[in-house]
Amino acid sequence: METFTRILKTVDDFVWGPVMLVLLVGTGIYLTVRLKFLTWRNLPYAVRSTLSKEARKTTGSGDVSPFAALTTALAATIGTGNIVGVATAMVSGGPGALVWMWISACFGLSSKFSECMLAIKYREVNERGEMSGGPMYTMRKALKNKKAGAVLGTMFALFTVIASFGIGNLTQANSISDAVNKTFHVPVWLTGGIVTLLSLCIIVGGIKSISRVSSVVVPCMAVFYMIGGIIVIIGNISNVPAGVTEIFRAAFSVKAVAGGVGGTIIASMMRGMHYGIARGVFSNEAGMGSAAITAASASTDHPVRQAYINMTGTFWDTIVVCTITGLCIASSGVLGITGADGKPVEGAALTIEAFQTVLGQAGGWIVTVGITLFAFSTILGWEYHGEKALEFLAGSSEYTMAYRVLFSLVAFIGATTTLEIAWSFSDIANALMAVPNLICMLALSGEIAKETEAFQQILKREHR
Repeated sequence: METFTRILKTVDDFVWGPVMLVLLVGTGIYLTVRLKFLTWRNLPYAVRSTLSKEARKTTGSGDVSPFAALTTALAATIGTGNIVGVATAMVSGGPGALVWMWISACFGLSSKFSECMLAIKYREVNERGEMSGGPMYTMRKALKNKKAGAVLGTMFALFTVIASFGIGNLTQANSISDAVNKTFHVPVWLTGGIVTLLSLCIIVGGIKSISRVSSVVVPCMAVFYMIGGIIVIIGNISNVPAGVTEIFRAAFSVKAVAGGVGGTIIASMMRGMHYGIARGVFSNEAGMGSAAITAASASTDHPVRQAYINMTGTFWDTIVVCTITGLCIASSGVLGITGADGKPVEGAALTIEAFQTVLGQAGGWIVTVGITLFAFSTILGWEYHGEKALEFLAGSSEYTMAYRVLFSLVAFIGATTTLEIAWSFSDIANALMAVPNLICMLALSGEIAKETEAFQQILKREHR
């Protein structure tokens, strides 16, 4: 078993290694240039559209409103990566890792935009009258080589189902039970039971039920966490200039840099780049193709219009929420401190330490509640991803209800058991989702550019 675990860890390190990160970011850079930087130029329009009243209305064909489609996608992406992932990246890659998270997110906007636009354009209506879409449908319908499209679509859907149980469920439920147990001393079995029941109650209602909950929970949890983070930053305001300076200095430094009080973190530019990009991509999932599955459920009059709205998911996730976590850590002086075991404090514990510098014990509660809500919403969002991937593999939605019930029960296993093998296996599946998706986007980049340019003319007429 130990040998198998080691092999999985080696494969996991490889698939999330430099080659994958170069492919993910490289595709984002290529698409950004191919789209003539329209994803950057139209970001203000996209954010305004997201916050508009029209985004909350169902117009055109689709199952849920544009805003509900975005928040459901955000439910799956805003998760423990925004709290735990940022802290881990800054410990392992130095404070400069935050800059590389920003850079990867900027190019990730184009990846997220492209995969969502294609998913909406090539979506189908299933036998229940619901929208079904995502990279697997795009691959099957849009790629000229139909055999290759069918193979790539099947690969993507299979990896998505596997990842939904692991990254989207087991690991999230485990994060919830662990955080609640450490902060409030609640038994893991009790937390697991509550998470399972709540998941079941929401998930059995399908996308409409999930999107209703996500439309409320996601904005509320994000605002709740952001307010707490901003208070911490203001409380440490005198350290912010030095913290920001250190973030940028470390991002482009090739020498050892001081990490913070009580320790020194050895960080090179390449190390910061690796951890920043890896955690950034893991957090916002740009280029992975998962958000496109949810985007396909949106009611819209044009694929590009909704793609702009869904694109903002990367902005909210990484540029906003991850930045707040990073600035809290950088300004509080906790980066580099060691625990009672003599090892550097990292992950959720480091973020809690940062929040406690200003808010005391309440800071720990805010981070714990944040992790709980973020992780629970991720479970809901990923259920829909897995459900639609299974529907594609099965050729119908007849197994949907069985999947929903099984998915909810798996949450209890995740909450009460540490499954290292399952974590590594699902992490690999999560990374492998990106491969067929990136191939598809690169192959269809000309079509993406053509659709985007055509919509640009519509935008010009609308804003005269």
